[in-house]
Amino acid sequence: MITFILNNKTIKTSEHSGTTLLDFVRYQQRLTGTKIGCREGDCGACTLLVGTLTNDTVEYQSITSCISPLGNAHGKHIVTVEGTNLKDKLTTAQEAMKANYATQCGFCTPGFVVALTGFALSNSDKNYSNAIDAISGNICRCTGYKAIEKAAHEVVEKLENKKETTLDWLIENQFIPDYFESIPKRLNDIAAKDLKQPKGKYVSGGTDLYVQQADNLADNDVHLIAEKDYLKGISIENDICTIGTNSTVSDLWNHTELNSILPNLRKHLKLVSSEQIRNMASLGGNLVNASPIGDMTIFFLAFNSTITILNSEEKERTVSLKNFYQGYKTYDLKDDELLKSIQFKLPTEHTFFNFEKVCKRTHLDIASVNAAIHISIENETITEAHVSIGGVAAIPKYLHDTSAFLIGKPLTAETILNANEILQKEIAPISDVRGTSDYKRLLGRQLFFAHFTTLFPKQFTLNDFIQHA
Repeated sequence: MITFILNNKTIKTSEHSGTTLLDFVRYQQRLTGTKIGCREGDCGACTLLVGTLTNDTVEYQSITSCISPLGNAHGKHIVTVEGTNLKDKLTTAQEAMKANYATQCGFCTPGFVVALTGFALSNSDKNYSNAIDAISGNICRCTGYKAIEKAAHEVVEKLENKKETTLDWLIENQFIPDYFESIPKRLNDIAAKDLKQPKGKYVSGGTDLYVQQADNLADNDVHLIAEKDYLKGISIENDICTIGTNSTVSDLWNHTELNSILPNLRKHLKLVSSEQIRNMASLGGNLVNASPIGDMTIFFLAFNSTITILNSEEKERTVSLKNFYQGYKTYDLKDDELLKSIQFKLPTEHTFFNFEKVCKRTHLDIASVNAAIHISIENETITEAHVSIGGVAAIPKYLHDTSAFLIGKPLTAETILNANEILQKEIAPISDVRGTSDYKRLLGRQLFFAHFTTLFPKQFTLNDFIQHA
């Protein structure tokens, strides 16, 4: 029995756990403010808030419900736009949208309202940049966005740049209704036990699988693993970072120590997806999706990561990620196995990391080509190099030959130009909807050069490479 709180109502349902949360909310509960748009997690019209009880406090995150399995709502507080309503008045987010003429046809408006409400409830700094991040997964075809951005700015002003906002303050200032105060105790009273899971396809966040297989997953048994504690967590010990495969991109985004070690981490992760998807998508799911352009796969390949694999008898084995992929959408994983964790060595003062991505939209889009590098420099000599690139082969590509060539070479434009020639021999892009083969080769070259101009701006400019390429 799936048990959770939907707005102010406790739900107990035997509905199939693989049904999408969107369909349950709209068709079973008739809460039609949550819209059906793309069904791919792209448009944000179906945005909901998911509240998770942690140490007697409920932490809220926004998600796209069209690609989220209903079973993942078990033990949570799910908030639709109807659940944000006040009696006989508009909430702060709703009033901001109205006052700034930020709605026209109205189809996307509930998603924006829910996302802005989630921003107010979140633990992030209450500044304009974070407010825009909060609605980064919401698309509007009418307004041109400037009115919506003004509405977001007004919400930020009402929050008075508070780093933390209590439920009492948010209720008093008309961001949320007063029933939110009762949710921590009610979730604690529910004390939802682990959902009984049948044997079936493993599903974590669902953001990859539900795009292509939603109907199949709704009709057949699924084994939901998003709440398995042994697959969660991020730890750092002896300069090794270990990440549970149920961890999300947002878990990396919010990890204080990782951000201090990798100061550009959020800049890189912002290229991966919208905030809603970052809150949902598991890192393990991204790896086993095996997409040749999987952003986080390219990210971890450049860190020369290893992965720990767990079987049904709880026996573990470790595999280098660069050897995990065997062909298009095929990899070294048996039917009874799960990815348990990802491990990589953290950068030191002599090492540098960079991630680049080109796609048709700046954010929330599948890459045409993406690339990453992790490189160590001592006395102007490259002592270690790991280069990865996506969108140019049948698998997420670790560039063995290019990486090996760089080691022991001086950090000069000549070295980088010669390395690009090897890179071009290692890749084999095909023409498709994201670009021609020649275009992808050009992107591969430009992103490779961009690593060095970004990491060593005083030493290299793009002209140093282009005029000789």
